[in-house]
Formats: sequence, structure tokens, C-alpha cells
Amino acid sequence: MTARTVVPKTSPGRFFEDFAVGDVIRHATPRTVTTGDVALYTALYGPRFAVQSSDAFAAALGYPRAPVDDLLVFHVVFGKTVPDVSINAIANLGYAACRFLAPVYPGDTLSAVSEVIGLKENSNGESGVVHVRSTGFNQDGTAVLDYVRWVMVRKRDKTSPAPVAQVPHLPRVVSPEALGDACPNIDVEAYDLALAGSPFRFDDYAVGEKIDHVDGMTVEEAEHQIATRLYQNTAKVHFDGYHQAQGRFGKRLIYGGVVISLARALSFNGLGNAFHIAAINAGRHVAPLFAGDTVFAWSEVLEKADLPGRDDVGALRLRMIATKNRPCADHPLMDGDAYDPSVVLDLDLWVLVPR
Repeated sequence: MTARTVVPKTSPGRFFEDFAVGDVIRHATPRTVTTGDVALYTALYGPRFAVQSSDAFAAALGYPRAPVDDLLVFHVVFGKTVPDVSINAIANLGYAACRFLAPVYPGDTLSAVSEVIGLKENSNGESGVVHVRSTGFNQDGTAVLDYVRWVMVRKRDKTSPAPVAQVPHLPRVVSPEALGDACPNIDVEAYDLALAGSPFRFDDYAVGEKIDHVDGMTVEEAEHQIATRLYQNTAKVHFDGYHQAQGRFGKRLIYGGVVISLARALSFNGLGNAFHIAAINAGRHVAPLFAGDTVFAWSEVLEKADLPGRDDVGALRLRMIATKNRPCADHPLMDGDAYDPSVVLDLDLWVLVPR
């Protein structure tokens, strides 16, 4: 009797040496976003932007109904990529050239495809940095999101040869001409400032203005794991308490997207009419966040821009800073040549505000 070859049914995921520049990865599993997902996202972070909160408010402006929160879209698409890109990650390092290309509504199904666009082994020979460009699509094949991220991934075999280093050139800022595709032309006269919760329109903000978002939010252990599961993000560092207890930090690490969503939700106090994230120019997770830490945030207006052919909304370029266990009345950022020890997130983004 001939012995059968038993093929392993489980996968340890990709390690650094499993990537090659030019690889195109079609990710499992398509995900239909429902009103239940939207409700849970709201319960986890408490965002209050009126356009995403009210079908009636959104419809008055010209949307068919309330769109899904931009960052929920981002996290769902990001989560699709994790099993193939960052399941063996040491850290997610940053983002660039992120554009929101079309609105997403409850009932839409999202899927993702990534292309490897850069590789560089670290000097210790134990890990390397992988750059990928990921695109999220809806059920019609329409691209809804496009972004680049880079992640530090462990090597399976420390003796494996290093690939030829290739680091992609990325734009520092998404051009204003590339903004606004995910926002229909809105009826500014129908934009009810009282219901939106803020009296400030585009012209009320000035370049150089710094806004302390005042409030803080403490992250609990169960909350950050529920949030990460909501996106089907399987990264081991967020869930496996047994192995993480033996690792660098001695405990589970909070998914960086949780910090981004918390900072965005907190920014409502001061930016209540910045209802749509049009692009993320750059982002850096400066330091880790853990359960029990309290997140605060502040923003600086870096730039203001008109959108070609539109007089309904303008774009504010913001530098949004999140801190842990330190309120932001004094706008903490740098301590000499390094970040202030409290800073956990440095995010550069474009938001749209009605005129």
C-alpha cells in the first residue's frame, strides 16, 4: 500500500523571505459591512460626526444615506491584508498615499488586493521591512480605498540571504487635486450646524492653528481585542497573551488602528464639521499603547486647499497627534530631537469641511 503524503492544512503565514517585489496578493475573506458593524464601531470609539450618524442628515446633503465611517472602511480593508502581510509582524511602521476613492454604505462588500512594492532587510538579519500597496474594492469592482503601508516582519531563517534592497519613493502629501472622490457635491444650505454640533466652517480655521481636543478615553483590554476582531485582523501581537507575555513588552499590544480611531473620535471636539477624511498623507506609530492607557489628542492646521471645481467644501490638512496618559493643553510633540515620551501617534491627513 502506497503511503499518502500528508499536506499541512494550516499556514504559519508569510515571513520576510517569503515576499518578493512585484508579488500581487489577493486576500481572503470578502466582508459585507452591515449596520451592526457600524453600531459596534460607534460603541467602541464613540464618533459623533453627523454625516455618518444620521441617514436623514446625510440625505439632506446629497448622500443616498449615511456612509460608513471612513476609518471603519480603512480598518476592514487593512484587516483583510493582515493574514498575508503582517501575521508575523513585529510592528506596523507607517502609512502613506492613502486615498478614500468612493463612499461605502451598509450592505456593500469589501475585498482587498496588495502588491509588494519594497523590501529591505534590517541590519540585525532577523527581520526586514516590507512595503505594500493595498487597494480595497466593493462588490462592483469599484476601488474605494488605496494606501501604502510598511511593516517590520520576522524572518523564518536568520541565515537566508537578504534580498536586493528596494525602498519605494512615496509622495509626502496627497495633492488636493486628488481629493474629494468619496464625497458627493453637498447642499451646503442644508448643512445644519446646530445638528452637526459645531458652528465652525472651513473659513473659520487658520493655518498654524492648534486645537486641543480636550477629552481623553481609556482603552480596556477587552475593548481593543473586540475592535481588532471586528476588522478580522489576526495579528498575533494583539491577541495571544500567552506568547506576548514572553515577548518584548510582556503583554498584548493594541492595534495601531485603535489609536487612530480614538484620536479621530476625540477630534470631534474642535473639528465637528470635518465630516470626511479624504486622504492620509503619512502616519507613524511612534510608541506602543497598552490596555489601561488613556488617549488624548490635539491637531494643528498645516494647510488649507480648495478642491478643483467645487465650492461646497474645502480641505484642511491636519497634523493629528495622539498621546497616552497626558492631556494636550500644551500640545506635546517633540522633546529636543525626539518625540515627547507621551506621543503614540503622528498622523498627517486631509479632511473636508463645508464652506
